[in-house]
Amino acid sequence: MLNFFFILAGLLILILGGNWLLKAAVALSLKLDIPRIVIGMTVVSFATSAPELIVSVKAALNGFPDLALGNVVGSNIANLGLVLAITITLGNIEVRKSFYTVDWPMVMLASLMFFGFIYVDKELTRGEGIIMLVALFVFLIYLLRFQKVAVVGNLLEDDVPLPLYKTVWLLGIGGTALWAGSELLISGAVGVASSLGVSERLIGISIVSVGTSIPELAASVVAVLKKEKSISLGNLLGSNIFNLLAVMGITSVITPVTVLDEQLLKSDIFWMLGFSFLVLPLVFLPRGLRLGWRDGIFLILGYIIFLYISFQ
Repeated sequence: MLNFFFILAGLLILILGGNWLLKAAVALSLKLDIPRIVIGMTVVSFATSAPELIVSVKAALNGFPDLALGNVVGSNIANLGLVLAITITLGNIEVRKSFYTVDWPMVMLASLMFFGFIYVDKELTRGEGIIMLVALFVFLIYLLRFQKVAVVGNLLEDDVPLPLYKTVWLLGIGGTALWAGSELLISGAVGVASSLGVSERLIGISIVSVGTSIPELAASVVAVLKKEKSISLGNLLGSNIFNLLAVMGITSVITPVTVLDEQLLKSDIFWMLGFSFLVLPLVFLPRGLRLGWRDGIFLILGYIIFLYISFQ
């Protein structure tokens, strides 16, 4: 029970820390007079990926690479099979043209790059991490120069300038909360894995990945209930791109990540590729550039099957 408490407390502190860090980062960017569209695509995206990044880096450094990998792969599956599914079950999402010209191709490219790097030698090296970060940088430059419409959905509605002392305070407390939350989460996750006799990978792709996807789920559900149009498929796909290229890129540059549990390569990574690909036909069928409740139920069923098979 203590380990489950550590997991829940760690997730709560991570979510709070990520939110504080996000507010501080946006306020600082506004104070430096950085254009809002640049803030949306860079600062906001990196800040919302901070929980996944901190958990993955600390897990890898603490000798639990499968927890780091399971967190990212599981988060990408949960973003589509759970977060997107619940969102479109509550209300339809009209999909922009940028979905099939920018967002989806980049998700598949990032997924296949990650797959190619780790599948061949079961390791993500520092060199491969650098390549992933360079790919992310090139992608951001391309978006900001040629596809600004694709990142409009990433802009914050409540980007209010804050006094400098408050910004520094939020940066400090947000960073500390992320560190403390990751310590609790990893300690609890490893403890649960040991007590239940399951691998760190399984805990990573289930409890940890769903937990680090809670902020995206909360934001998406609130947006749908408020009937706001700011929520878009591009936001979730953008999160998946950052999880792969930024989170795994930075983690592997800090310390190479080696696969210990073979099931990650035999099963999980193919589920991630499958969910990423599946979004394309769902968007066009039966009605073009739209996702509705039937698509949501289909994705949720797929996610339940994924979890069931994983724990067999």
